[in-house]
This record gives sequence, C-alpha cells and structure tokens, in this order.
Amino acid sequence: EPPAALLERWREGRERLARVLAAQPPGARLPWYGPPMSVMSMVTARLMETWAHGQDVADALGVRRIPTARLRHVARIGVRARGYAYAARGLEPPAEEFRVELTAPGGEVWTYGPEDASQRVTGPALDFCLLVTQRAHRDDLAVRAEGPDADHWLDIAQAFAGPPGRGRRPGGGAA
Repeated sequence: EPPAALLERWREGRERLARVLAAQPPGARLPWYGPPMSVMSMVTARLMETWAHGQDVADALGVRRIPTARLRHVARIGVRARGYAYAARGLEPPAEEFRVELTAPGGEVWTYGPEDASQRVTGPALDFCLLVTQRAHRDDLAVRAEGPDADHWLDIAQAFAGPPGRGRRPGGGAA
C-alpha cells in the first residue's frame, strides 16, 4: 500500500474512532481485552498504543523523537496498569501502595501514590514509558526501584491489555 494511502486510512480510522467514542453516553463502559473501560480510559489506551507503535517506527527508521509532556498519559496508564501486569501472569499484586516519581521532559516531577510508600519507582518519564510499553529493556533504562515489590513490578510491567509481552532484550530488539 502506498504511504499516502496508508496515512489516509489511518486518519479515517482515527476520525471514526473519535466519532464513536464521542457518541457514547456518560458512564459508558466499553469492552476490551481486559476489564471493560471508561471512554476516557479507552482514549488514553489508544494514545498509549499509538505512542508505543510510533516508537517502533522511529526505532526502525533510526529517528529520535523528542519527548513532550504528553507522555504523562502513557505514564499514568502505566502506573494504573500495575495490578493488571500481575493478573496477566496469574499473580496476586502486592497490597501495599507504591510511590512513583517520574521526571517529565520539562523537568517537573509527576508523582503517583502516597509519599510515604516504602515501595518506590523513580526515573525519567520517557524511560518509564518505554518500560511499561515494553519498547526497551529495563537494563537499558534509568528507572530505579526501591523495595522488593517495586523491583519485581519493573520486571513484569506492561501498560497494554492482553497476555504478557516478551519485552525487549538488553541492548534493544524484540525478545
């Protein structure tokens, strides 16, 4: 398919999805691979998937994308999907709350979870987003864990629905 036709098809699909989601009644829950999601969660999930697959394209072309504050949506879904990463593997998530502190592209810090949590994850927001979308291996990123449960979560993190992903090998490339 010629690139222009592919781009046009992608734009038509985007517009169709926007119309369908905008027409949903307040409080609607939409079926998906995991539990049903709200319209806002569906939009955020599509944004996350578009960003992640856009990273695949950038990597294939050797292009470095400039991260922006819009990564906050991907980071948020990555944090919120913590329990799902365990469930997808048949594991019980830790009951203890986690603290996640991510340095945004502009230098501010995005925080999630209670400040006094002993299980902590810190690092650049871009690296966290690459990790939870399984676009880079943990060893290649500057995301750090404090506490055994936080450390385990970083090994299994995934922001997307479906079965556990195989992730990436250290140094790049699909596992």
